[in-house]
Amino acid sequence: TESALDGAKPTATYIVDMLTQRYGERYGTDCFVNCDVVDMTFACIGAVDALHTTLDWVARSTEEDERVGIVIFSDNAKYALESSGEYTQGAGGGALLVKQYPRLLEIPDCIGVSTTPVHDFFKPRRNVSIHSLITNVMQLAQETGQTVKKGLVNRMIKHLPESTVRKLGIFAHGENSISIHRDEPIFDGQFSNRCYQIAVRQAFKNFVKKSQSNGRYDPEVDERFTEQWSRIIMHLPYAFQAKRMFPDVFRHDRVDKIGSPPEEPQSKDAEVIEAWEKEMDIYRRAISKTEEYIEFHASRIEKGQRASSLIGNQYTGSIFLALMSTFESDLEENSNLDDCYFGLCGYGSGAKAKVFEAKVNPQWREVVARWHLFERLAGRMAIDQVTYENLHKGTQDNSVISPRRRCHGRLKTL
Repeated sequence: TESALDGAKPTATYIVDMLTQRYGERYGTDCFVNCDVVDMTFACIGAVDALHTTLDWVARSTEEDERVGIVIFSDNAKYALESSGEYTQGAGGGALLVKQYPRLLEIPDCIGVSTTPVHDFFKPRRNVSIHSLITNVMQLAQETGQTVKKGLVNRMIKHLPESTVRKLGIFAHGENSISIHRDEPIFDGQFSNRCYQIAVRQAFKNFVKKSQSNGRYDPEVDERFTEQWSRIIMHLPYAFQAKRMFPDVFRHDRVDKIGSPPEEPQSKDAEVIEAWEKEMDIYRRAISKTEEYIEFHASRIEKGQRASSLIGNQYTGSIFLALMSTFESDLEENSNLDDCYFGLCGYGSGAKAKVFEAKVNPQWREVVARWHLFERLAGRMAIDQVTYENLHKGTQDNSVISPRRRCHGRLKTL
């Protein structure tokens, strides 16, 4: 998650508490005492990191020590009202069961990675001085018709160390400033898209290189990976991200057909780099409009964006929502995915990308048939603009829907 509840301990401890309440009566209040838990944070790729870490741990299972892991992802992708990121907002959570002999996907131990320190998206701690805070309050008082004497703010600041309010609320720590954490990020959308493209392309190259080293792939004999993969699952901060971003990988596999991209300049001059980036954008758009790419996207990527268009960004969960969307769409269309390979491309701002593949188990239909993803999405309740903004600002006093609780394994309305 990148929406942690606590600055010190993992959100997983809260989840264990909830699970203990749910299953304690049946299995005992100590049923999760020996369960190891941890949080992993790296923007939107944190759950992919958790999956790979859990895979490594589960792979060491033995007959005497059968290891089972659960990867839980949960995020609230919240952006400032009227910002360019607002329309991509979303929230949700889910869980992955990781076992040595899975029924859905088998993930080989070959992962392409790209990590670079960039600042395309981050949630810094904002420091606000006590002086500016009181000044703003006084300004607000004046705007409401109150008279504020000149020099009052400075006198209040001077008196604060001796004041009785020094031990209350935001003044309690005796500091001259307070640190504020906000859920809304600071981000540069266009720069983040470029970071996404570069990182995924580099991770894909690294994956291909590792696959050649371990004997999985021979470029002289085997089909391109993008042809081997029946479906391609990508992190989707918004529904059409994959359609816009994947041409970078698509052309890497097909330079002989598409032609080389504009040559990257050696100059560090900002104007030269900006001009080259514009040429690259034109080049990518040209690729995305080719008949070959349109068909490629429709057959291998499009199904993953269907659920995303109904939910929005889920941060760490977005790639797995795309996976569920793809599987359920293929189930409805009675597609045969037995023993097919999927390519998965995860990304987290900051920036890191991981590219890996997974083989579909012939039992996949049994698993997917129990999801009812689109059916559940269709059962949601729409809200109006006022309610949405109240929820966003935290001014909504009552729950929009009636809270529910579990009683003896069944859901009951309070």
